[in-house]
Amino acid sequence: MWRPSSDSLEGDEASIHLGRRVYAENCASCHGVKLEGQPNWRTRRPNGRLPAPPHDATGHTWHHPTAQLIELTRKGVTGLVPGYESDMPAFEGVLTDAEIAAVIAYIASTWPQELRRRAEDVPKGASR
Repeated sequence: MWRPSSDSLEGDEASIHLGRRVYAENCASCHGVKLEGQPNWRTRRPNGRLPAPPHDATGHTWHHPTAQLIELTRKGVTGLVPGYESDMPAFEGVLTDAEIAAVIAYIASTWPQELRRRAEDVPKGASR
């Protein structure tokens, strides 16, 4: 199984299957059943918050290092950027680290090979 400390986005069949299930149960209601995100995800709503972005190849998920995606899922946006208003909840205590890693492996498994290669080249602590 792909481990959260790994820089690789590759997951084995079991972790991708787990990630697909966990995503459907916890993420799809905002990020879309097909990872398509919410409409107009780059435009702030009247309350100042951004809609949920897509996790498919059209989004920006692949621009972020794996460790950052794990921490964002674990702590939520506000947990990483105090004072930032977001609808993204923290999943720490809701999902295990293995489940979070599996969700990221599942998401990455849907990207074209070129995006997976580019995502793995994102330096730790950076985003594009």
